[in-house]
Amino acid sequence: MKPETNRYRSLLAALLTVAMAGPVAAFDLDSDIPIKVTADNARLDDGQGIATYTGDVELEQGNTRLNAERVVLYRTEDGLSRIEASGTPARYRQPAREGEGETDARALNITWSATDSQLTFEREAVIEQNGNLFRGDVIHYDTAGRVVTAEGGAETGEGTGRVEMVIQPRSADRRTDKQETDGSSESQ
Repeated sequence: MKPETNRYRSLLAALLTVAMAGPVAAFDLDSDIPIKVTADNARLDDGQGIATYTGDVELEQGNTRLNAERVVLYRTEDGLSRIEASGTPARYRQPAREGEGETDARALNITWSATDSQLTFEREAVIEQNGNLFRGDVIHYDTAGRVVTAEGGAETGEGTGRVEMVIQPRSADRRTDKQETDGSSESQ
């Protein structure tokens, strides 16, 4: 691999980490808030620990929401271990926290793994927050390490297949606040 490619990948990972610091924490199994699932159909295989929901599935915990055409929940004796969602697209939304905007993510497949602390968006993956946009064929988010990695896919007629990100400039309010607090302004 070319050194330039490694440098760009490192830069991409760093930018994604900074721009998305904390946007996606997924579902909190340590929370006292239960996870509620509604769907048109459900099948529970208690012996295997698998629950399959189909038809306009809505999964929510507090204000965190997952909407999909199909959701499969995997349970172990320790509790919920994995969520697999698929749709055209499946959609994950997490409310704003600590001054960050709402996270709105979508992909044809979304997988959450409690054991890996990993949230994965596959095929036509897009994550938006505060006007920032991340697009790729596969986007992995390590919720414990707060590390985002993105992979491009095959070039299609609809896109280049490359990872894309749009990072918004600082807001005018933030620049104005900085000018007032550090004494610098254009009128001085």
